[in-house]
Amino acid sequence: MVDFVLNGKPVSAQVDNDTPLLWVLRDELEMTGTKYGCGMGLCGACTAHVEGQAVRSCQTPISTVAGKHVTTIEQMHDDKVGAAVQHAWQKLDVVQCGYCQSGQIMQATALLKTNPKPSDKDIDDAMAGNICRCATYVRIRAAIHEAAKTLA
Repeated sequence: MVDFVLNGKPVSAQVDNDTPLLWVLRDELEMTGTKYGCGMGLCGACTAHVEGQAVRSCQTPISTVAGKHVTTIEQMHDDKVGAAVQHAWQKLDVVQCGYCQSGQIMQATALLKTNPKPSDKDIDDAMAGNICRCATYVRIRAAIHEAAKTLA
């Protein structure tokens, strides 16, 4: 049994300790906004926050989040930075197919929490591990700048 806090609420999962956080979130706790992409931590579709840090949930064993706070895309609207990022995404019409966007938003939110005024290079470096098959990278960067401006 692994106990942790998910989106502000205590939860328990009775799974093997090496089960990836992704599958606990999706299959056990029905947080389907966190997506399966590659299963190797290379695409970023599965990005969630553990104690405020962006992690690839497909490569994060559930045992490592015991007693910690985990946040998914489903909770971003209640976070000041997350809400600003989501608003910027909508305002600039970032999404095409949308599959990767929850991971993109989670990564962008983590970036803005540590760097409230990122340069293009800062954004490119932070977002490099998040792949968008639709290649909306220019709009993603513009939305991060827009969110930063809104938060300033």
